[in-house]
Amino acid sequence: MNVNENMEVSETAEEKEVVSRNFIEQIIDKDLAEGHCETVRTRFPPEPNGYLHIGHAKSILLNYGLAQQYGGKFNMRFDDTNPTKEKTEFVESILADIKWLGADWEDRLFFASNYFDEMYEGAIKLIKKGKAYVSDLTAEEMREYRGTLTEPGKNDPNRERSIEENLELFEKMKNGEFADGEKTLRAKIDMASPNINMRDPIIYRVARMTHHNTGDKWCIYPMYDYAHPIEDAIEGITHSICTLEFEDHRPLYDWVVRELEYENPPKQIEFAKMYLTNVVTGKRYIKKLVEDGIVDGWDDPRLVSIAALRRRGFTPESIKMFVELCGVSKSNSSVDYAMLEYCIREALKLKRPRMMAVLDPVKLVIDNYPEDQTEMLDVANNLENEAMGSRQVPFGRELYIDREDFMEEPPKKYFRLFPGNEVRLMNAYFVTCTGCEKDENGNVTVVHCTYDPETKCGTGFTGRKVKGTIHWVPAKEAVKAEVRLYENIIDEEKGVYNDDGSLNLNPNSLTVLKECYMEPALKDAKPYESFQFVRQGYFCVDAKDSKDGAPVFNRIVSLKSSYTLPKA
Repeated sequence: MNVNENMEVSETAEEKEVVSRNFIEQIIDKDLAEGHCETVRTRFPPEPNGYLHIGHAKSILLNYGLAQQYGGKFNMRFDDTNPTKEKTEFVESILADIKWLGADWEDRLFFASNYFDEMYEGAIKLIKKGKAYVSDLTAEEMREYRGTLTEPGKNDPNRERSIEENLELFEKMKNGEFADGEKTLRAKIDMASPNINMRDPIIYRVARMTHHNTGDKWCIYPMYDYAHPIEDAIEGITHSICTLEFEDHRPLYDWVVRELEYENPPKQIEFAKMYLTNVVTGKRYIKKLVEDGIVDGWDDPRLVSIAALRRRGFTPESIKMFVELCGVSKSNSSVDYAMLEYCIREALKLKRPRMMAVLDPVKLVIDNYPEDQTEMLDVANNLENEAMGSRQVPFGRELYIDREDFMEEPPKKYFRLFPGNEVRLMNAYFVTCTGCEKDENGNVTVVHCTYDPETKCGTGFTGRKVKGTIHWVPAKEAVKAEVRLYENIIDEEKGVYNDDGSLNLNPNSLTVLKECYMEPALKDAKPYESFQFVRQGYFCVDAKDSKDGAPVFNRIVSLKSSYTLPKA
């Protein structure tokens, strides 16, 4: 191969590398090359009016990931400009979620409310420049004057007030001399703009509300579209990464930082939100589910708030994998919830021990096993990962097995226990079913069998083979536990919403099993600790309702799914 051919291959490789970068990375690369910024600083700016959900995780990880990728800084900031819906509870939950995801803001925790003085001074500056005025219009009148998507708006009757009068009125607004809603401060831009957001938007309103951070210091509060670009500019944010619904707001964002004459203004970039099929993310819907007692809080494992996913047993690694698979684009699209389940299976399968748990127990008695004997059997923790080692599990005459592993009159191709059939007890011996006991209602209460002591697992026995293997737990040492089986809270066949806008709830979204038995090693399982239960799925110790020695297990996900990743 000659030099020119080498160069051609090299250039092609470079082109492929550029193409593989998402559009935000390409913009940042260009900004760095052209001197728009010398380093990268991003932020995650939630309003503390509810718990974060899976969609927010994409924004958190995207902003933090970009800062890490470019050796920059990541800020955590609360956009707390609307005290009507904001609570300290939400502030604390959001911080816990972001820490759990691994996004480290270091010492850069900020609140929009910390900048209220600068925002007020900015409003004064706009008034003095003739770029803002005090309006007397009511909310209804404001809508009438605003116009439509096809018709321009009309100028506010107060639009030509003098600078002196506007300064005086705005001071009175700040001093509480007007009732809530009586006056607003509007930016003076263009009532004929084709972009409705630029038709003299409100930037301050009178509102007597106690703020979670500033108390009763203020009775006027800035609007989000005015406050947000100021916050970014003050903090030196280089790239304000937000979702597509803010695309039409970008001209106003740029107008604010331009008119307030900030140096090195931040650049707003919009990306598509992440929509999951058949899930509930709307705060008002979740709030109603909580208030109606349908779920036990914002962290109920049937929801997709980050707190709920954490409580159910999802890991930060699984969320990151999911976000990476979804990618970053400018086009809205929906993602199947099954992809999220795929990610948690992939994250856990080589890392978590495979334990034996019986969720619907029936007693199994090995009649020819010594009554007073207990032996310890060696059990691999994870057959796909030998590095996880093994553990000792006690084995004795009486065990618990799953009720579905015995049938008195089985159908064809049923290879588990039935009278006369031989199976292997996992990691133990071959046993042959000899019969069963029933209660007065005909329900099986005890299954009887005999064992062959020559067939102990690990001894190299090759005398014969059996087609069935079933799991078990020792009756004497078993840990009794509660298990919760979760399904989608939405009835997937009917869709998320009814015709009247209410949620289409799945009546079987939670099944609680009170009489489950686990192998003894699970007695001391800690909150958030997760395991694979043989043949059942992945389970996590519930962080809210578990007690020492009495864990409650949430099913994270079943073992298998028909979902496969789409081909690249």
